[in-house]
Amino acid sequence: MMTIENPSRNEIGNILKKAKRIAVVGLSNNPERTSYQVSEAMQKAGYEIIPVNPTIDSALGVKAVASLKDIEGHVDIVNVFRRSEQLFDVAKEFDEIDADIYWAQLGLENEEAYEFLKNKGYTVIMNRCIKVEHAISKA
Repeated sequence: MMTIENPSRNEIGNILKKAKRIAVVGLSNNPERTSYQVSEAMQKAGYEIIPVNPTIDSALGVKAVASLKDIEGHVDIVNVFRRSEQLFDVAKEFDEIDADIYWAQLGLENEEAYEFLKNKGYTVIMNRCIKVEHAISKA
């Protein structure tokens, strides 16, 4: 079993400096939800946010797509707001699209998903809040 090991704070900062497009799996259109608040902050910071949620039409003024496979073009970060046990399914879909970083939000970890993606050479971040990391990297 692999232990989940995130890139250093420095590396995470560099990832966030380079990234432009963030696909958010499980993004809610409810302003009270964490996924909405975090994604709104990232959108205000200048990132393009792509809502990935089959149950909504749009969020943050952007049309939602049902799955990662419905996104056209390259994705820098896939930020996942789904329960830990769903992370592996999202990881398999991530592997089928053109994306660089698999990022599971704060409180979410899944060793199977981590191992699957690390073995394929992807950068994986788990149990970290992208909004917090972005604030730290700007400090």
